[in-house]
Amino acid sequence: MTSNQGDVIERIVRTKIGISELSRILHVSRTSIYNWFQHGHLNHETICKIGQAINHDFANEFPEEFANAKQQATMDVGHEKTDQNANCSIQYWMNKYITLLEKYTELLSEYAKPEAKSNFRSITARGSIRYNHDKEYRIDKRDHSLSCI
Repeated sequence: MTSNQGDVIERIVRTKIGISELSRILHVSRTSIYNWFQHGHLNHETICKIGQAINHDFANEFPEEFANAKQQATMDVGHEKTDQNANCSIQYWMNKYITLLEKYTELLSEYAKPEAKSNFRSITARGSIRYNHDKEYRIDKRDHSLSCI
């Protein structure tokens, strides 16, 4: 393996396109790209992004890196099925929650209609409010709190 991956990648990038153009393609700053080159060791994902941007296969320059990535990819295939099951479960519960929330909102809007507000019978002169459901609330003028009778 080459002692400094950053130098090898930088040399290849500079022969293909400029750093400014690469930064525009990858949507990162030029400073980030220079930092990648100075760092020396780049992760596999970053190398692949650069390779796709400049249309170059870095498997020839870093065979060990790409061999390890292929082994990791075969191990991740088994985990994808469990991830898909988890995603289906998340979608199921999210849809169930949204459905229940919509039903709850409908019930609230039905209850808040003008005919539902007719529960107020009257406000009496002595400072109490009567409701249709036979509870009386009195306003205590000393501490301004409501007390249920």
